[in-house]
Amino acid sequence: MTAVKKPLPTVLVVDDAPANLSLLAGLLNGSYRVKLASSGAKALELAHRAAPDLILLDIMMPEMDGYEVCRRLKADPATRLIPVLFLTAMSQPEDEAKGFEVGAADFIQKPISPAIVKARVRTHLQIKAYQDELTERNVWLQSELAQRLGQVDRLREATLHVMVSFAEFRDEETGNHVRRTQEYVRTLATHLHEQGAFLDVLNPTAIEHIAKSAPLHDIGKVATPDHILLKPGRLTPDEMAIMREHAMQGWEMLDKASTRMGDEDGFLSHAKDIARCHHEKWDGSGYPEALVGDQIPLSARLMAVADVYDALISRRPYKEPMTHQCAVDYIRQGSGGHFDPAIVLAFEATLDQFIRIANTWRDE
Repeated sequence: MTAVKKPLPTVLVVDDAPANLSLLAGLLNGSYRVKLASSGAKALELAHRAAPDLILLDIMMPEMDGYEVCRRLKADPATRLIPVLFLTAMSQPEDEAKGFEVGAADFIQKPISPAIVKARVRTHLQIKAYQDELTERNVWLQSELAQRLGQVDRLREATLHVMVSFAEFRDEETGNHVRRTQEYVRTLATHLHEQGAFLDVLNPTAIEHIAKSAPLHDIGKVATPDHILLKPGRLTPDEMAIMREHAMQGWEMLDKASTRMGDEDGFLSHAKDIARCHHEKWDGSGYPEALVGDQIPLSARLMAVADVYDALISRRPYKEPMTHQCAVDYIRQGSGGHFDPAIVLAFEATLDQFIRIANTWRDE
C-alpha cells in the first residue's frame, strides 16, 4: 500500500524589503511551501485566505508595523494559533517584551543566520504539529464523550419509560395522568425559576430532571394488591393504610435502582423525593413522615399541587370530575395547609397553561 505523502508546511514571509524576501524564499524553498508578502495588509489578506503553518514577520514596515499585524492575527480565531516569529534588527529588551505581549512565539535577529532561521522554523513547526495533534485528539475525545453521554441519557430515558409504563399498566384507569402531571410540574418549576424563586434548587437541568421524574410519583403502586389498587369504589380505612404504603415502597424501589445504576450524579434523587414525599402536606398532616414546610423537598411540593389538581379534574371509578374552577378553588383553599403557598401562587399565575395541558392530554 502506497503511503500518502503529506503536503509541505506553508511558511508566510512578510518583509517590505524585496532582498530579504528573496533571501528567505531561497533559504526555505524545497523544505516548505513559501508565500511572500511585502506589507502587513497583504500578509493579513494571505493569512485569512489560507492560513499558513508559520509566519516570519518583519517588525519595521511602513503603514502597518509587525506588532500591529501580529496583534490582528492573534485577535482573530481563524489565525490566532499560527506561530509568529519576528524578524528584526531591534535588539532592546523592551522591543522583545512588546513582541511577546502581542503574541509572538520567537525572535530572529537581523542580519539573519541561515542556520538559525532553519532551526527556529523547524522547531516551531514541530511544536505546532504537536499542538494540532493535541487539538484534534481533544476534539475526538469530546465527540466520544458526547456520544457516551448520549448513550447514558438514552439508557436513562429507556429506564424511566419502562418504569412509567409498568406503573401505568398496573393503574391504567389514570390514563394520561402521568403525562399531564409531568407537564404541570415542568410549568410550575419553570415559572418559579423565571421569577427568581428557589434558585438554590431550580436551574434548567434540575427542572428537566424533576419533570422527567414526575411520572414516577406513584411507582410504588406496583406493589399495591390488585383488590385495593383496582377497587371500583372508596377504600376502607384498612385498605387506605395499605394504599398509603406506596409512597415508601416507591422510594425503596428507586433507591435500589439508583444504587445498582451507580447513580453518582443523583439522576434519580428527584424521583425518590417525589415518590416518597408527594403526599406530605405543608402543615405536617400528610404521610408517610408528617414532614412540615420546607422539610418537604421542593420537587415533592411541586408534585403535590400537580397531582391533586389533576386528580380533582379527572373521572375516577369512585367520583365524577370537578370543574377546573372548583379545582382551582380547592388548591387556593389549601394554601398554607396542604400546599406550599409559593407554589400555589405559581399555580395561579400559570392557570392558562394548566388548562392547555389538561386539554392536550385529555383522557379518552
